[in-house]
Amino acid sequence: MTNRAFRSARGLVGGLATLLVAALTAIGLSACGSQQYTYVADSAAGTYYKVPFAWHQISQKDLNAALQAAGGSGAGIWSTAFDAGTAPSANHFLASDVKQPFVFAEVGTLSATVSNELSYNMLRDFMLPVTSTTRQSDAQNGFPLTNFKQLRDQTISGKQGVHGVRETFQYTFPSGIADTFDESVLTNADQTVVYFLMVHCTNACYGHNQDKIDTVMSSFTVGSPT
Repeated sequence: MTNRAFRSARGLVGGLATLLVAALTAIGLSACGSQQYTYVADSAAGTYYKVPFAWHQISQKDLNAALQAAGGSGAGIWSTAFDAGTAPSANHFLASDVKQPFVFAEVGTLSATVSNELSYNMLRDFMLPVTSTTRQSDAQNGFPLTNFKQLRDQTISGKQGVHGVRETFQYTFPSGIADTFDESVLTNADQTVVYFLMVHCTNACYGHNQDKIDTVMSSFTVGSPT
């Protein structure tokens, strides 16, 4: 992957040193005597999602290194990741041959300039190019992924003005491996904070794990869940 693949490096998340003060913690909850899901929750921001309990959390140190290698920054951005594979690795963040779901989430603040200009299309293009204009522009600048296929383009309206998009799409890597990416990108009413959740793996993996992945994506909540 090139640095252009990591869209936060292009300034959508402004001043990468500005954080939500609260840190998120992973809490395993039990159901019927056994732990079914790990809930990742930011109580201060009222933000959470859940993953199957058997999926492995990536250490913050390893995740920060993977973000930096992709052209982003682990400093100044809250982020977390889980890997469903038996050999979990932060290197699966944007790798091609990922045969089990890999989950990545981040929360960050937006600069005043970006807040004023933020659109649904900018949210769609948050991590990887999705809109036709951005895909054409990135292709001319050497973006390595090809054969874009959109599977979902959904706008989201939440409580207290939270809004955004859920995008599901496929890309083929230079190796010839095709991955499916499922993303939710949300912002608050005054467009000062961005909330991002992504699950990706190979097309075959996505098809096999679609129910689990949809559970993860559907659980992504900003604000009170009730």
